Amino acid sequence: MKYTGKTALVTGASAGIGATFARSYAAKGANLVLVARREDRLRELGGELEKQHGVKTRAIAADLADPLAPQRIFDTLQAEGTAVDILVNNAGYGLPGGYTENDWATHRAFLELMVNSYAQMTRHFLPGMISRKYGRIIQVASLAGLVPGSAGHTLYGPSKAFLVSFAQSLAAEGAGSGVKSSALCPGFTYSEFHDVNSTRGLVSQLPKYMFMEAEPVVKGAIDAVERGRAVYVPGAWNKFVAWLSRTLPRPMSESMVKNQSKKFRAKN
Repeated sequence: MKYTGKTALVTGASAGIGATFARSYAAKGANLVLVARREDRLRELGGELEKQHGVKTRAIAADLADPLAPQRIFDTLQAEGTAVDILVNNAGYGLPGGYTENDWATHRAFLELMVNSYAQMTRHFLPGMISRKYGRIIQVASLAGLVPGSAGHTLYGPSKAFLVSFAQSLAAEGAGSGVKSSALCPGFTYSEFHDVNSTRGLVSQLPKYMFMEAEPVVKGAIDAVERGRAVYVPGAWNKFVAWLSRTLPRPMSESMVKNQSKKFRAKN
């Protein structure tokens, strides 16, 4: 699949899965709008991709925990005449500790980024995709959104479960319109994610087969949305865990998650 002449907007593009999405779409010919808080990283990545692939890039520094950020991004691109054909909602982080160990302002900022910004960015750019009869939307969810909740990181799983259902609804609404929607549900993926949420020490003790590199995760996600798969789980281990969670009686599935999560859920 080539995306020459298309424009992909990727949030959380400064590192990890987001940067890999940017590189993958650029390699397929797409121009890029790169969004993250760290403008220096965005400009560095954009310059690299322009030289390598001859695409155009636009860096927008924004904190999507700010409720006004999605509107500003949309207004900026509208004023510049930039139509977004591919939207990858990827920005995010994990909030370690029990629910009462963080104040409400911290939780509110988390939900603003992890739920509201995804919904708002989609609402802004979806109408243009529908009118042009072409669009691709990938919500970067998680395997955590497909299994029972666990202690610690209390809002992470629920926020990802929302994205899974959201993507499924969008896929159903978009059937026959030329707009395709998918939720990417990776498990452990090598990136800065675990450094940011202070779980690097914990997850480094997990078996290597539980981890994936970002490149195959992203390649699979891009292929999945093209094939019209509303939910995509990359990797054999992750698929097995998702299958177990669907198949086992709920009490057994909850017990499994409870026992395993102690190995990688940080507690303050």
